Amino acid sequence: MPPVPAICSSSTLKTWEQDRSSEKRQISRDLSLKSRAIQSRRKQTESSDEVKVFTMTADNELEIQEAFQRAQKAHHNKAKLVATLKNRYIKMEDKSEFHEEFLRCLKYAMIVYTREPAVENVIDFVVKFAVSFETPVNEEDEEEESEDDDGSFLNFLLNFLLESHTANSHAVRFRVCQLINKLLGSLSENAQVDDEICERIHEAMLVRVTDKYPNVRIQAALAMARLQDPNDSECPTIKAYMLLLENDSNAEVRRAVLSCIAPSAFTLPKIYKRTRDVKEKVRKLSYQVLAEKVHIRALSIAQRVSLLQHGLTDSAESVKEVVKVYLLPAWLRLLQNDVLQLLHRLDVENCAETAVLALHALFSTATTLDDLLQNGSKLDERKLIPVDALTCENVLYWRAACEFVKAKGDEGEELLEKLLPEPAIFAEYLYSYLKSVPLLSEEQRADMTQLELVMTKEFIGQQLILLVGCLDTTEEGGRRRVLAVLKEMLLLPNTPLSLIGQLVQKLVGILHDDQQRITVMAEIISDLREPIVPITECVDENEKRKKQVKLAELKVCIMECKQELEDCISREDFARAAELKESIAQLEERRGQLELQPEPDHTKEQRIEKNDPETLLKCLTMCAEVLKQMNISRGICPTITALIESLILPSVSNSNSAVRNMAVVCLGTAALHSRDLANTHLVLLLQITQLDEPKIRISALKALIDQLLLNGLKILQEKPSDLLNSDGQSEEEESPVHNILKMLSEFLDSEICELRTETAEGLAKLMYCGRIVSAKLLSRLVLLWYNPVTEEDQRLRHCLGVFLQLYARESRAHQECVEESFLPTMRTLFNAPATSPLSEIDASNVAELFIELTRPSALVQSSQGVCVHDSLAVRVCNEILRDINAPEVRLYCKTLSSLEISTEPGPANQELQQLLSQILQEVKDKFCVRAVEKVLSHLKGSQQSKPSAPQDAVLTAVDENISSEAVNEDETKSKRPRRGQKKVSTAKTSKKSCENKEKSDESDEENVPEAAPPSVRLTRRAKTAALEKTKQDLTALMNREASS
Repeated sequence: MPPVPAICSSSTLKTWEQDRSSEKRQISRDLSLKSRAIQSRRKQTESSDEVKVFTMTADNELEIQEAFQRAQKAHHNKAKLVATLKNRYIKMEDKSEFHEEFLRCLKYAMIVYTREPAVENVIDFVVKFAVSFETPVNEEDEEEESEDDDGSFLNFLLNFLLESHTANSHAVRFRVCQLINKLLGSLSENAQVDDEICERIHEAMLVRVTDKYPNVRIQAALAMARLQDPNDSECPTIKAYMLLLENDSNAEVRRAVLSCIAPSAFTLPKIYKRTRDVKEKVRKLSYQVLAEKVHIRALSIAQRVSLLQHGLTDSAESVKEVVKVYLLPAWLRLLQNDVLQLLHRLDVENCAETAVLALHALFSTATTLDDLLQNGSKLDERKLIPVDALTCENVLYWRAACEFVKAKGDEGEELLEKLLPEPAIFAEYLYSYLKSVPLLSEEQRADMTQLELVMTKEFIGQQLILLVGCLDTTEEGGRRRVLAVLKEMLLLPNTPLSLIGQLVQKLVGILHDDQQRITVMAEIISDLREPIVPITECVDENEKRKKQVKLAELKVCIMECKQELEDCISREDFARAAELKESIAQLEERRGQLELQPEPDHTKEQRIEKNDPETLLKCLTMCAEVLKQMNISRGICPTITALIESLILPSVSNSNSAVRNMAVVCLGTAALHSRDLANTHLVLLLQITQLDEPKIRISALKALIDQLLLNGLKILQEKPSDLLNSDGQSEEEESPVHNILKMLSEFLDSEICELRTETAEGLAKLMYCGRIVSAKLLSRLVLLWYNPVTEEDQRLRHCLGVFLQLYARESRAHQECVEESFLPTMRTLFNAPATSPLSEIDASNVAELFIELTRPSALVQSSQGVCVHDSLAVRVCNEILRDINAPEVRLYCKTLSSLEISTEPGPANQELQQLLSQILQEVKDKFCVRAVEKVLSHLKGSQQSKPSAPQDAVLTAVDENISSEAVNEDETKSKRPRRGQKKVSTAKTSKKSCENKEKSDESDEENVPEAAPPSVRLTRRAKTAALEKTKQDLTALMNREASS
């Protein structure tokens, strides 16, 4: 990353835009060529004096004041004015008179704060004139300095500006910074600036970046762009930029810094952090800066993934578009347009969904869908990736491309046929791959190399299973083969547990009937948990002994016959010997038959129940997926009831925590299908939420919240309270509903972060759906949102922040609940001890939140009747009168002055006036008196005064729109919140005055990309008035000063 050049006397001034000087010279030449045409067209309308000015020769002299007058007109050739005025300056011997007159004319422009076209033209003219005195210095002459440099006009002008930067007028400070910014930006690449002046500029701009006016800070930040040294961690400019990015409250200042800060190892974290800025424009520009100036290798994998995840899911469409059009193509260009290499840089095994989002974004920018075939995965003639060539990157690309094309519908049907084979072929392909996934033993799992290899194979298997959803299963033969393969894969002993859920999802997705789904999955669970195993029974010992005895008898007979045969042969009794020989042959034959006689088969098949944790987890995962896919109105069938009794309930008490957790998930899901089942096992779920491990407690809590959302609190009233009350209190003392709410309230104070977050999210859902109406619980949620303890819990903060806005906007009843929780919340904050984290919360910020939430204009549908702010004002007045000397009275009075109280006459109005009058009689604090008098005068004066005429209203609107162009008030800066103090961000419906002030603070957007469009449509009269104001001319002011 090249460093940004700095300005010094010994080195030349360099710019990031190397072609700026050549472009400006070309523009000047073009303007000179067109000057005659402009002169002829304006002869009829311009006065003769103006014509003379433009037809002057180099020998004629141009008055300074007249040059400034002509410079105000946009159509005049400023290059010619500069050349003529410079010619006069060169001929003058005494330059002091020229300097004095030049500054006199310049000061008229410097006191105008608004961005008038005439003033801006004068500023541009002054910059062009000053830069025209610059003489490029060759490298050979860098060591030699001209004697006239100290007296040059450029140095003179810079000295004047540096002396004026501390002026009391914010307009002067703004113009000084603007001129310095333009001067430094217009200097050529080989320009030199005096070392002392450069140092003074640096010091002055470091002061001005802390100015209280944002427009001044913007110009000062832009002016220091060429004074930074990104390689120096101690560079004052870099430190100032980083401080502004981190802490400046004005979005346009942050955008200005982003546009000129040089990325480096020190500044990159700050630039990256602005991608999560609260303002859409700042986020958008930060992504553009990262795309244009930062190499992908400079970012860590976590940063790359976070940029894509947050950018592609941003709430603003413009931010999403920047990521699609700028960031992703820029990264691809750096990687030679290799998509697989980009996926490798993202580590897709750990961020598959983010990678799919990025691929879909790239596919959406492709000119034709056929481009998907030319990049990424290379398919063979079978439309498959060879098993040996499968990698995490190409299989993910294959899956993303198929899903993207399938989402196109009929338009992408032809291309999808080129990306995927027939269902039967793909099913065999998937089955062959999953069979190759090895099943590791405990010793092998200790080897990280083998473990990583198996994890990679599991990831590839996941992506292949997800591809099943893209197959065309309408054809019966292919559909049956896919179903058969999925069943076989679920029964395979080496199928990883991580793939079971996805296999069940695809299997259930192909089956459209609930009963068929239940039947098929019940069969698979039965075969998996109780497989058929062949068993061999022991042979009877008596039978074996009898056989041995017979063999022994035959052996003895044979031996006797042989002995007798020998005797007969010795006696030469050959007839008897022949008979014995036949007898011996028969005995031998009988013995052989007896030896060869097969033993009786005692092997038979039998189902054996397996209760090992892995088998139970697979079965419970299948059961949970089926219960999720079932229609909730169907109820519990006998098959599911049998699974609950034989599988789920016994697993709840299993010694393995993973098995218990999955069993609780299954039980909670099944209870949603049957109210009777929920009543039966609700107490069990309540006990688990308080007694088991944190992960299992959270699962049980989710099941309980789902029950309350579905069936309401009535389901608790059907259970005896002594079962729900862990302290053993009687039914007369506390109700079941009270016990449940008390338990949930205690969970909000839990030290287990996940349990606290799930409880808060569950309560928010219950309150938003109307299942619970409780001001106390709402107060607890508000305090939890502000509590510094939850500062690191981003999910909790985000959930509660969204809930509070949506809840208050939903209905008037919700606003009344918010109103009722106001005083308990404030009392809790005021009474919090110094050791409590609640003591660090800014109470005024909390009060502003309640004011915004209860504002009548915040409602989605406006309601008639008494305004919520009216009743809130009565509550606040009564609270003030309780203790008029309490320190919180000032905050309550400030709250009263911020409420939108209805001015319609009535009993409520009169009661509020009486309370305010009573407060005025007792309160002594001047601030409180002014605030109460303001509210009281508003109530009394509105009843006597009538609406002003339409004409006055139009004039008022004109004045407001005109005043929005100028910033005449100090920027309101709140204290930097301490740890745990959260800035209220609910004011989508803030006051108009606040909106106008914010617009005025961000009025200057020079050199900052993409100006904000106006949000107010002006009337014709307002437009005319604004147009007349933009035609301001400085000529009258200069003539008046000259005559005096």
